[in-house]
Amino acid sequence: MTAAIDRILDDTLSGVRLADEDALGLLASNDLVPLGQAANQLRLKKNPAPIVTYIIDRNINYTNVCISGCRFCAFFRLEGDDGAYVLSDEEIDKKIAETLELGGSQILMQGGLHPEFTIEWYENLISRIKNKHAIHIHAFSPPEIVHIANLSGVSVGDTIRRLREAGLDSIPGGGAEILTDRTRAIASPNKCSADEWIDVMRQAHKQGMRTTATMMFGHVETLAERVESLRRIRDLQDETGGFTAFIPWTFQPDNTAMTVETKSGGFDYLRTLAVSRLYLDNVDNIQSSWVTQGANISQLALYFGANDMGSTMIEENVVASAGVTFRMSEKDIRRLIEDAGMTPKRRNMKYDILE
Repeated sequence: MTAAIDRILDDTLSGVRLADEDALGLLASNDLVPLGQAANQLRLKKNPAPIVTYIIDRNINYTNVCISGCRFCAFFRLEGDDGAYVLSDEEIDKKIAETLELGGSQILMQGGLHPEFTIEWYENLISRIKNKHAIHIHAFSPPEIVHIANLSGVSVGDTIRRLREAGLDSIPGGGAEILTDRTRAIASPNKCSADEWIDVMRQAHKQGMRTTATMMFGHVETLAERVESLRRIRDLQDETGGFTAFIPWTFQPDNTAMTVETKSGGFDYLRTLAVSRLYLDNVDNIQSSWVTQGANISQLALYFGANDMGSTMIEENVVASAGVTFRMSEKDIRRLIEDAGMTPKRRNMKYDILE
């Protein structure tokens, strides 16, 4: 380990906030083991009990019709394309009923940026679900919120308010990718800007809603842009305290319109995860991504700063459409945590322990 990396890690563990240039140095370093050890120490300072949490939920993609055309996405279809769909009320009800039967407490609902659905459609969807099912609705990432607002001629703040009144409980952090406009202009030019993503989360937090934050990396971004994305999340968390968790994952290029010279693998994932834990000193929970990394790397991530295994994902379609099909049951997740020498605990979106 170089003297510079040693100094950065010592300073961070002593309580000095990680500066952008030092975070960049860590992301460029190959000193993976000491980086992981430091991230694990910081994780234990925030969450000293040897507990790893998870949630039972289901990803319900209510439509794959989307006008965004993101180059990294293999899931979307244009209206009228073969395979384009909008789920019926009956199909959604069946998925929710199955989730509840399996002990689920939440549904994660995300879809494409549909060209016709205004806010009234989403209000009806949420209120109908709430009237029929006792379940937490974690739905509509910032790009969806911005799209709904623009299509409906309503402000972002009023869009969130109306969705909350209809029954929306929290907002997922999807659609962040990398929060710089250069990368977004290349990867997702028709999706909301970095400023708009942050504004949705700010507005939601001010209305008392909790949200998560994400980062999809390993595509067109530079390491400095990864740091910039982390900084924007840390700055907003300083301002509002509304993020419950941060979830980083690697870009999956198969079946997409975006090519990369080298697919980001386990080394880069663990390094970026560890830097995220060290940099985001104001976010309590860092999630391991077994969906993109598989069981072995996601288990190792529990010693690189992660304290949460995310969702059992009774259903997942977006990552699967890029050719990644890792699956884990609740039993699998609990065994993985126990084999790592830790105690599994089921939680809700706010990280309240449910068992």
